[in-house]
Amino acid sequence: MHKQLIRFIMVIFIFGLALGLMAIWISSTKTAARVDNHQDAATPQLQTFDQKQKLAELAKQIAGQEDKPAAEVFKNIQSLKVMPAGRLLKVMEFGYSKSLGVNCTHCHVVDQWEKDDKPTKQVAREMIKMNGAINNDYLKNIKDLKSENPIINCTTCHRGQIKPALNLP
Repeated sequence: MHKQLIRFIMVIFIFGLALGLMAIWISSTKTAARVDNHQDAATPQLQTFDQKQKLAELAKQIAGQEDKPAAEVFKNIQSLKVMPAGRLLKVMEFGYSKSLGVNCTHCHVVDQWEKDDKPTKQVAREMIKMNGAINNDYLKNIKDLKSENPIINCTTCHRGQIKPALNLP
């Protein structure tokens, strides 16, 4: 009975942590939307941002270094440092962009990828930490979970939307 209570408290804690981080995300998204709207009006090139082209340019820039750790190839990498640089580009394109329904400009300043000017970039870093904690520390400890390697990712909550899908149809 005591172990069940502890597990219940852990689940409630995780849920509260996830809700708190989602609230931070939503708050920063509103701020970023205001900033992005202002930037779009001031800089028309953001409206015509070609993500496929920029990713191809980045792939060309790192040619021959794709297997090196991202932190050795790119500037200001604070999360996913040991991930191969070539894979990082794919994770950004499919893991983040598609999962949230955004393009690179949501978190990055075009051609100045290392800058931390947008609050959404820091939120993404915090969400990566939350994702890791849930996958590595919590899911694996849930007894009777019907999965050998349970995981969550951005799509688990976001479903292609900036704001996490909090309401069921």
